[in-house]
Amino acid sequence: MKAHKTNTVISKLVNRFDDQLLNILLEDFRNFRERNQFMNNKKVTVQQTLPLA
Repeated sequence: MKAHKTNTVISKLVNRFDDQLLNILLEDFRNFRERNQFMNNKKVTVQQTLPLA
């Protein structure tokens, strides 16, 4: 039988990589949201033109 030790080591490494990647992406997203927060709160008014016919 094969030892399952190497599989658990690999899966632990993959899980750790996934966790770190998720943390990096979430931190990047939070920073992006903070930098672009003014765009969300900004109200844009568009003047509508009606046809005269």
